[in-house]
Amino acid sequence: MNVVVCCKLTPDPGDLEVRSDGTISLDRAEWSIGNFDLQAIEAGVRLAQPAAGKVTALSAGPRPIQNSKLKKDILSRGPDELVLVVDESLRMADTAMTARVLAQAVRKLGPVDLVLCGEGSADLYFQQVGLQLGEMLHLPTLNAVSKIELIQDAGSSPNTLRIERSLEDELEILEVPLPAVLSVTTDINQPRLPTMMEILKASKKTVTEWALSDLELDGSPQGQIEVLDVRAPVQVQRKKVMIPGTPEEAAQALVGYLNKEGIL
Repeated sequence: MNVVVCCKLTPDPGDLEVRSDGTISLDRAEWSIGNFDLQAIEAGVRLAQPAAGKVTALSAGPRPIQNSKLKKDILSRGPDELVLVVDESLRMADTAMTARVLAQAVRKLGPVDLVLCGEGSADLYFQQVGLQLGEMLHLPTLNAVSKIELIQDAGSSPNTLRIERSLEDELEILEVPLPAVLSVTTDINQPRLPTMMEILKASKKTVTEWALSDLELDGSPQGQIEVLDVRAPVQVQRKKVMIPGTPEEAAQALVGYLNKEGIL
C-alpha cells in the first residue's frame, strides 16, 4: 500500500514578533510541520505499516522548507521518504495553485493507493487544498475524516477503506474505494513523539527535491494570496465592571452601560 501524506511547512506562530507599531514579523521564526498535518502523517504510517506499505511525505513551498532540521523532524515521525517541491513562487500560493502543484507531484510519484491531508494549514486554514487536490486527481475525495480502517479481501491487496466522518449533527460511516484522497481531523489519533532511534534513522532516509520545472506543469501555476496588512490587536485595559441583579436586570443594565460607552 502506497500512501502519500501532504503536509504544509510554515513559520512557527509561536515565534512571531510584534513590533512597536503593531505590525507582525515572522522573519526570525523557525519553520515547522503544521499542527493539523501531524495527525495526517500518523494516520498514513498506521495504515501502511501493517500492510508492509510505503509512506511518502510530500510538501511544496519556498526555500526555507529545505531546512535539514525540518526534514529530519518529518522523517522521524514515520514516513519512509520525503519529497519537497521548492520554489519561491509558492511562498504565498493560494489553494488552487498549491493543489495543482501537489497533484502533479503525486502523478510523478507513480501509482498511489491513498493521499492524506490535514484538515487545514497551520497558517491560513482555508480547508480547501485536500478537496481541490482530489478533484484534480479525479479520485474519490472526502474531508472531516475522524477514523480510517482497511477492508481487505483474503489473499488480495487492500482496496477499500471504511471511514468515519464527524459531521455537525451526526457521525457518517462510509466505504471508500481506493485510490482516494482524504482530509483527516485532529481527533483521528494522537501523533507519536519520535524516539531517539527514530530521529537517528531519519537522517538516513531519502529526501528528494524537485523544482517546479521538474513537474512539467502545463503552463506556470498562477495564484497568489496578497496580504495587505497584518497587525496585532490593540491591548486595552479591562474595565472590570460588575453588574449585579437578576438576569433580566443585569441584561437591561448592560445595554444601558454599552449605550453610555458608545458601543451600541
